[in-house]
Formats: sequence, C-alpha cells, structure tokens
Amino acid sequence: MCYTQNRFNALLSACVLSLIATAGWSQSLTWLGTLPGGANSAALGVSADGRVVVGLSYNGLFSAFRWTASGGMQNLGTLGGANSVAFGVSADGSVVVGRAENAAGQQRAFRWQNGVMQDLGTLPGGNWSQAHGVSADGSVVVGLAANSVGGFSAFRWTAASGRMQNLGALGTDYSSLWGVSADGSVVVGGFYGRASRWTASGGIHTLGGGSGWARGASADGSVVVGWARNAAWQERAFRWTAADGMQALGTLPGYDLSFAYAVSADGAVVVGYAQNAARQLRAFRWTASGGMEDLNTTYASLLTNGSRLEWALAISPDGRYIVGAGYNAATGRSREAFLLDTGPRCTAHNGDVNRNGCVDDADLLAVLFAFGQRGSNLGRVDVNCDGAVDDADLLIVLFNFGSGC
Repeated sequence: MCYTQNRFNALLSACVLSLIATAGWSQSLTWLGTLPGGANSAALGVSADGRVVVGLSYNGLFSAFRWTASGGMQNLGTLGGANSVAFGVSADGSVVVGRAENAAGQQRAFRWQNGVMQDLGTLPGGNWSQAHGVSADGSVVVGLAANSVGGFSAFRWTAASGRMQNLGALGTDYSSLWGVSADGSVVVGGFYGRASRWTASGGIHTLGGGSGWARGASADGSVVVGWARNAAWQERAFRWTAADGMQALGTLPGYDLSFAYAVSADGAVVVGYAQNAARQLRAFRWTASGGMEDLNTTYASLLTNGSRLEWALAISPDGRYIVGAGYNAATGRSREAFLLDTGPRCTAHNGDVNRNGCVDDADLLAVLFAFGQRGSNLGRVDVNCDGAVDDADLLIVLFNFGSGC
C-alpha cells in the first residue's frame, strides 16, 4: 500500500486515538490500606466490575470493610459487639455477607445492604453462625452455624424464606459451605472433612481426593475448586468437573503446598496461593493453557520496593479482577489488601481491534505497533488470543479488511 504523507499522518492519529480508547487494557495494582488505626487488612471478595471490594481490617479487633474507588474503605460496623468480618459480596457490590458479633458477644452471620446489617440468626439449638458466600443477586447466602448437638453444620439462607436451611453432613456433626453458584442452586464446601458439592436435587456428594475443602464454584456450579491432600499428605489445589473428576493443579516451583480459593464464572481461571516449607506465600493464577503462574512474576512491573502478592482469595466473574493480601513495602504492612486489575480477558475476534464496527487501517496499525509482543493480557491486538501478536493476527486483520465499513 502506498500513502501520501497526509494519509499516513491521519492513519497514525487514528491508531493513537484507538490505543487511547483502549486504555482499559492497562493493568494496575491498588493497595487498599486499612481502616483508621488498622495494622493489617485482607480483601476477601470483589464485585463483577471490580469497583467494590470487601474484607477485614485488623487493629486488635476485626472490622468488616467495603471499599470503593470513590469512597475508600468503609467500616460496616457490627451487630452490637466488637468484631466483624466480610467474606463475600454480590455481583453488583450492593450486598455484603460475613460474620459480626452481637451485644451478647455471639458471632452471627450477617447480610449487609444499603447501610443496614441484618442478623441471619442461627440453626435451631445453636448460638453461633457465619456467612461465607452469596449468590450473584444477593438473595442466597451460605455458611456455617452451630447446631443442636454441639457441632457445626452447613446452612443455606434465602431471602425468600428468611431462614437458614440445615444441609446436614455425611456422618458427622461438622460441615461448612464456602462457595455458591451465581443463582444459588449449587453450593460447595467441606463435609466429613472432604471437599463436597450440594444441589437441591442431588444433595451432598464428595468430590474425591483426600481430606480437603471446596472453596469456589463457577457461575453454573459445574466447576469446583479448592484443595485436597495427596498421597504424601500435602495440600494441593484442585479443579473438579463431573466429566474429569478432581484435577490436581500442582504448585509453584519450590513450593510444597497450594490452595485454590476462587474461580471465574466460566471455570477457566483459578486463583489461590502456594506455600513452601519456610511458610513463604505466593499468590497464583491457573489457566488450562498457561498452568499455574506466580502473580508476582507476571505482574512484576506493578510491584515496587520489594512488595509481594501473597494470597489471591477472590476473582471477579470475568477473571479480570483479583483480590487478596500481600506485603506492601511502601507502608511496611505485613498484610495489606490489594486489588489487581489484570486487564480484560482476551476474546478472539475478526480484527476489529478498536471495536468501531469496521476492520480498517487503524486496526492494522494497532496490530503492527504491537507486533512481537507476548503475554496473557495483550488485549484485542492479540486477535486470535494465542498469547502473541504475530503473523496470524495480522492475517486475520488483512483477510477481514474492509469488513463492516
């Protein structure tokens, strides 16, 4: 192709504008700080758009927080006692669940919405409960509660019924639920010390492996993640499906243990942490194509002053936002909540890089300027989503050139 200087300048300007328009691809790491007077904090849940993060801040007492980019960290208070922890948040960030102490010093599961913290009560005969997970719309809450025989049982609470359903256990008086599908119909956790999955139609069934826990479920509940002990009695992260059973995800090089805590809505991205014999921790992300990667290595450019990402504890449904806790060297906090924006996940397309409906010169130049780059978060310039901007991406743009224009 041959262009006049004016034509080239116009194309260059269009490409620059395209790149500016897709600045959302850029990655970022935000340390969330603590509540006033806090020494440490940890993020345990994140909304679908990454704008709301929930967790705990510690200053001798635990305080549940809800963080937003515009308002910072908000203390959600308690039920009249001293401590509280937020474990989960709905997709839109409006409903928060966790545990809080009441005036009698008893820990109770709570559901917070619009500034009001609701005590979800306990199971009959019990006086203690905590909520761990919540459905996408905030109407179903799951967790753990004391039961009438002196143990603990998994519960499922719904806004429609306004009460806790005891899901029982497998031959024991101890069980707990941690994760829930988007519609609240599938819940996962631990029964009889084994990773398990519950549905209304099928009840409870264990997922295999040694003793362990299930911690997260995909949107439809078909993918479950957690950890289980292997033959050497080492805890290892797993990903389970009905078709493939329990798949061991391994661990990071030089680390003995691994724990999977959360999974994206489509079940493709798993996050958690690995631990070595010296009890050093590293946050990881796992995908089928890339295996287990150390987030500290992948996002090294975002970490300064020796800071570390140690726990990855929750992930947004689209896999973009990861939250947890780590060491922030800038503040000296040994444990501080973080929000990692990894950029949009790649979706293969026809070459319309800037999404203006037309495959044209601006798209071609965007791919040419990024040519040779490699990585898992290249954005739409990686047209075929193979982790590299190369000839294959260029050919897709050329073959579709003029489409939609």
